[in-house]
Amino acid sequence: MTVFLVGGGPGDPGLITVRGAELLAGADVVVFDRLASSLLLDLAPAVAERIDVGKAPGRVEMDQDGINAVLVDRGARGLSVVRLKGGDPFVFGRGGEEAEALSAAGVGFEIVPGITSAISAPAYAGIPVTHRGLSTHVTVVTGHEDPAKGRTDVDWEALARAGGTLVILMGAGRIAVIAARLIAGGRADDTPVAAVRNGTRPDQQTVRTTLAALAASEVVIKPPSAIVVGAVAALDLGWFEGRPLSGCRVVVTRAREQASGLRTRLEGLGAEVIELPTIAIAPLPFAVPDLGAYAWAVFTSANGVRHFFERGLAANGLDARGLANLRVAAIGPGTATALADRGVRADLLPDRFVAESLLEAFPAPDTGGERVLLIGPETARDVLPEGLRVAGYVVDVLPVYRTETAEPTPSLLKQVRRGEVDAITFTSSSTVSNFCDLVGPLPEPAPAIVSIGPVTSATALERGLTVTTEADPHTVDALVEALLATLGRTDVVG
Repeated sequence: MTVFLVGGGPGDPGLITVRGAELLAGADVVVFDRLASSLLLDLAPAVAERIDVGKAPGRVEMDQDGINAVLVDRGARGLSVVRLKGGDPFVFGRGGEEAEALSAAGVGFEIVPGITSAISAPAYAGIPVTHRGLSTHVTVVTGHEDPAKGRTDVDWEALARAGGTLVILMGAGRIAVIAARLIAGGRADDTPVAAVRNGTRPDQQTVRTTLAALAASEVVIKPPSAIVVGAVAALDLGWFEGRPLSGCRVVVTRAREQASGLRTRLEGLGAEVIELPTIAIAPLPFAVPDLGAYAWAVFTSANGVRHFFERGLAANGLDARGLANLRVAAIGPGTATALADRGVRADLLPDRFVAESLLEAFPAPDTGGERVLLIGPETARDVLPEGLRVAGYVVDVLPVYRTETAEPTPSLLKQVRRGEVDAITFTSSSTVSNFCDLVGPLPEPAPAIVSIGPVTSATALERGLTVTTEADPHTVDALVEALLATLGRTDVVG
């Protein structure tokens, strides 16, 4: 095994390289700093050791000598170690120092480059660092040198004379001094400047100004920012910050295994998604009955489909053909899609995606005593089984999973309790009930509450929440559109 110095990219987890993602998936140990997206840590196996060595102003989890020692120790044990760094490990990332320490200790290592914020942050702000007719070259420089040196190696006046585009990293704290020295070196005081804070992340913000304004401390630049100086900084080919949900913080309460699709959709629209799973899906032991005894199989959730197929049919050497002689009903399009993914087309899908609508659409039995197998969670409303029995069917309920209260990250719970979110989405009654039990009363003014349907909304009202918007139809896609309408950004929906 070896130690892999992996560039995690600038913040958007989608910008990690394929090689970096592959190494994370097989890691025994992940040593990460504060600039690495927390989503990247989810790529590592659950059993992998995670070591936080992040540095922030006023807080250092571990100094560089300590980091080097950890890498040498874990690498010498023959473990697969991923040192996950923000941006690129060799662009102001101290990856060279870590490689030197590993080399001196005789521990093998590999460098996996990452996308540096010096290029990506301006790109996400619509600023090309080179542009025909404006800039033929780009210089990347740090604004924060090692204080232990007792000197500066950056000749800002010389950089001013070099022209082209200048990208300054880690320079927010000294930008007034830096701007004054660039002007002294010959850069025009009206030279455009763009500072991109938290580049490529959902909360990205771009401040546009001039060298003169910075030198006079008229504009505040907050870290972490990539600061672009030069004619290209006047270009505004913006796309990222103008997305419909940019700047909005949205809570997703679905179970973690269900949340990825909704999260991806919301992030694609620009939202910062706070994944706060209030329920966890726990499998139940069950045996697949004699399917030949049934006329109908009714699935009430995509989770029911997954567990029935993966732990029921597959465990008995069966697949979709096991349902060949049954008619199949799905309570909604998500459930129908889960069935279609496994080769089964639903024979019955109601117009409205609730139990009452499915009952209305259900045909009367051809003969007395026809059997229905109802597949879903352990705890569910009695509306569907009781209604089918009244209609003349014999109903067997097969619970294949249960929903349990999850344990969200305490720091995320605090954010919601402090009212640091714009909207909360609920996709089931259980997400509402568990959310209320975990979070307690919401602060005023309360965030928008967006519900997937009437049953979920009713539970929210019972728990004292005011539902702002309800999805219609009752699907995840409609939930996203309801959220867009609630936050008033439907003018830019793509």
